[in-house]
Order: sequence, then structure tokens, then C-alpha cells
Amino acid sequence: MRAHLAQSYAYCRKLTRKRARNFYWAFILLDRPRHDALCALYAFNRVCDDLVDEPERWGARPGAEALARWAEALSAALEGRYDSNPIWPALHDTVQRYQIPREYLFAMIEGMQADLHHRQPKDFAELYAYCYRVASVVGMSLLHVLGYRTPEAITYAEYCGVAFQLTNIIRDVGEDARRGRIYLPADELCAFQVAHADLTAPEPSPALRRLLQFQAQRAWGYYQAAAPLLDQVTPRCRPALSALIDIYAELLREIERRDYRVLAERIELPATRKLAVLIRNALHRSAQLRRPAG
Repeated sequence: MRAHLAQSYAYCRKLTRKRARNFYWAFILLDRPRHDALCALYAFNRVCDDLVDEPERWGARPGAEALARWAEALSAALEGRYDSNPIWPALHDTVQRYQIPREYLFAMIEGMQADLHHRQPKDFAELYAYCYRVASVVGMSLLHVLGYRTPEAITYAEYCGVAFQLTNIIRDVGEDARRGRIYLPADELCAFQVAHADLTAPEPSPALRRLLQFQAQRAWGYYQAAAPLLDQVTPRCRPALSALIDIYAELLREIERRDYRVLAERIELPATRKLAVLIRNALHRSAQLRRPAG
């Protein structure tokens, strides 16, 4: 049984290293048990996402049936009954070890179901609910692994997830539109006079730039609202969380620097900039440890 669990964690580490563009960098700063736990959570979320966008990766056919079966497999795995997917032992162990509320995992599946049957949010309240299901619950799950001091930390993690997802939505607006998904609220497209055709054009129109700038300012507001989260987290885990937040914030700054040219290409941070963020946070942690008490 112990060997089977080790193999499951090894698989999750490999999947995370291969597929995670931002999360894996921050995970490097954690101790091995927490690193492995976050890899297990990432692997679960990665499969959820793939079952909507790339179901063939997991031998599934497109459609709601794949997600329904995944939810059934999750229910069984949390009771210790695993199918052939190798992530389940590690995920089950992580949920038990860190007492992660199970509803967070099922909320993620609900978010993916919303992608499968996509309907443009009519206003920001609907967009916020979507961000909560696909991003905030991820941050709230990670928080249980990192450890936190007071219940308020859960709210800060919720805001952090919203900030991350808004950053993703801005970056992926063209790619999502080509897939038939529009996450920008309908009332805001109307208010900024943005036509649906603007979302698939080679270059953003002035109206779309103004709307994306508005969304960026909204995202910065949630980054600021989430700022107290770092002081809530177990001290030894703060550099990892700080690095993750910094990477996403750097991505948003890069989008702004490129004047919201997000339609024709996917804006990514180069590995060198992510490494610089990682080193900066690691050195900051090292300096804190060397600082004399009192």
C-alpha cells in the first residue's frame, strides 16, 4: 500500500512538472510533503480541466458524461475505492492529511461543467461565482496544505483565486472566444461598446482595450484585497505563496506592458522571469531566518 501511494505521488509530481505553467515554480520552495500534496491537488484540477478541453488525453469522449463519471470516481476515491487513474491514492491521502473540505473538489467539477455548457455571464456577480468555483476553491484547498492562523485567511484565499482567474480571463480572451466562450460579462461588453467580433480580431479595438484595462484594475483590486493572506500562512510556506502571487502579478503587468495585445498570441512569462521571482522570494525567506530575534 505504501509503495502504491508513493507511485501515485510520483505520477502527480510528473504531471505537475509537465503541465503546470506557474504553480510548479512556487511548489519548489516547499518541503517535500507539502510539495507532493499540492502536486496531487494540481493533478486533480488538471484532469478536471482536460475533461472539458482535451478529453482524449484521458480516453474520454467529449461531453457531460465524462465529468459525471469523474465526480463518481472522486466520491469513490475519497472513500478509499480507486479506479485505474493513478492520481487517486495521492489525492485521497492529501485530503485526509490536511483535512481539505471535500466540497472544494466537487465545486471545481461544477465549474468545469459550466465550461462544458458555457453561457456568457450576464454581470460580474455571475462571473465571480464562476471564478469562485474554478479558482478560489483551488486556493482555499492549497491554504489547508500551507496552514493558516485564522478563519479570515479563507476569505483572502477566495479573493486571491478571483485575482488569478481574472488575470487568466484577460490573457485568454481571444483563445476563449475562438472556442465559443466569452467570460467577460455581457453588461460590461455593452457598457464599453465591445462587439463579439472584437474578441476574435487580430488586434484589440480601442473599446476592447478599455474593457480589458477595466478588468485589469478589477484584478488588481482583488490582489490588494488578498494581500493579508501572506501573514496568515505558516511562515515557512510564505515564500512559496508569495512567489505564486508574484508570478501571476508579473503576468498581469506583462499584459499591461504589451497594451493588451492578447488576441493573436498567448502572453506568457519566460522561465527566466519566473526563476527571478523564485530566487527573490527564497532569498527574502533566507534573510528573515538570519534576522536576529527581538
